[in-house]
Amino acid sequence: MTAIAAQITSILPADTTVIAWPQVPKEEQERLSRAIRGKSPEIIVYPANTAALASLVRFANENRLSLLAYGQGSKLDWGGLVESPDILVSTQNLNRIIDHARGDLTITVESGLKLADLQAFLAPSGQFIPLDPSFAHNATIGGIMATADAGTWRQRYGGVRDLILGFSFIRHDGEIAKAGGRVVKNVAGYDMMKLFTGSYGTLGIIDQITLRLYPETANSETLIITGNSENISKLSQVIRQSSLTPTVAECLNPGMTQALGLEQKVALLLRFQSIPESISKQSQQVSYLGQQLDCQTNYYRDEAEVSLWQRYRKTLDNYDQEGNFFGKIGLLPSSLALVIDQINGLASINISSGVGKVILKSEENLDKIRSLCSANQGYLTVLTAPPSLKEKIEPWGYTGNAIAMMKTLKTKFDPPGIFSPERFLNKI
Repeated sequence: MTAIAAQITSILPADTTVIAWPQVPKEEQERLSRAIRGKSPEIIVYPANTAALASLVRFANENRLSLLAYGQGSKLDWGGLVESPDILVSTQNLNRIIDHARGDLTITVESGLKLADLQAFLAPSGQFIPLDPSFAHNATIGGIMATADAGTWRQRYGGVRDLILGFSFIRHDGEIAKAGGRVVKNVAGYDMMKLFTGSYGTLGIIDQITLRLYPETANSETLIITGNSENISKLSQVIRQSSLTPTVAECLNPGMTQALGLEQKVALLLRFQSIPESISKQSQQVSYLGQQLDCQTNYYRDEAEVSLWQRYRKTLDNYDQEGNFFGKIGLLPSSLALVIDQINGLASINISSGVGKVILKSEENLDKIRSLCSANQGYLTVLTAPPSLKEKIEPWGYTGNAIAMMKTLKTKFDPPGIFSPERFLNKI
C-alpha cells in the first residue's frame, strides 16, 4: 500500500474502499487512463457516504493532492485530459434516494445513483426523469449533471440544468455547500445549478441533486422524414414555428439515417408522446407537411419503435473505435440541415436548440466541420478521442470571450486547483 493510501485508509470509515493503482485490473487501468495525461493516479477511493467524501476532499486540500471524480466512469474521458491526478474518486457507492415528493413531482438523490435505477424506482408511481444521455444504462445522475448530457428529450423538457432544482457539493476545503431547494419555485441570487451543470467536476464534487419529475406517458409514436437538405431545413422551420409538440425533434445526417436502416438522406426524427388522439392528429399533420416538400415519412409504433430507439442509442454509443472523434455540436437552427448534410460520419442534432452529438472518422474531417460550424456561428467540441489524438487538438473549440471569467470562477471555487486539473476550457 502506498503512503497516500495508508493515510487515507486511516482517516476514513472502515466501509470506504481504497484501491492502490497497481492493484486495479489492467483493463480498468487502460479505460481510466484514457482520461489522464502524465503520471497515473496513486489510488481509487470509493466513499460510502457524504461524510467520508468530505473528509477525503479535506485531506486532499491539506496535502495539495489533485482529485478526479466520476460515477461509473462512462464519461470520464470526455473533455480535456486531466493532468496527473493523484486520486480518483468514484461516487458509485453514494447511490441512495433521499426523498421522493411524489405530489410535488420532485426527487432528491445522491450523485452516484444510476439513471436507469432511478427510472425503475419512479416507474410504479407513473413518473420519470426526461433525460436520455449517452450510456443511459450506466450513467449516474452526478455524471449527467457534470457533463450536461441531456439527450433527445431536450426538445420538450429542456436541458439538464432545466431539470435541476437544487444540489449540494463538496467544496475544496471539505465543507458541504448547498444551492436551490426541493420545490419548484423562483428565487433571487446566483444560479449555482446552471454554473455546475457542464462544469466537468472542476469546481467541486457533486453530492446530492434534487430533480424535477414529469408524469410518464404510455402512448408513443416515432416518425422519420427523409428528403434533401433544403426541404428538410424548410420542414424543420415549419415545425419550430408550429403548434406541434414533439418530445423529440432531431435532424439526422445521411450517415445516421443509413445506420438506422433507411435511405442515405438528411432526415427529421420526431417523437410524439401524448394521448392517442393527439399523437394521431400531429402525426398526420407532419406527414402532410412532408408531402408538400417531397419528403417521405416512415412510421414506428410498438415493438418497431422500441427497436428503432435501441438502434439509435447503440449507434451513437458505439463510437469507441480507432481514430474516431465523438463530440458535441452546436449550430444556429436556421443553418442546421445545410451543415449536417456535409458531416462525413454520424450526427443527430436538436432542431430547436441546435445542440447535438456527432461521430467523425478522421482528424481532417474534424477540422473541416469545425470551420463549417464556426462560419455558421456554431461550435464543435471533441468529447472523446484516442489520447494520442487528443494531445494534438484543442478539444473544446471555444472562440468566445468568457475565458477570463471562467478562470476567475475556477479560482474562487477551487483556489488550490485540486479538482480535475486542466479538464475544462483552456486547461482550466
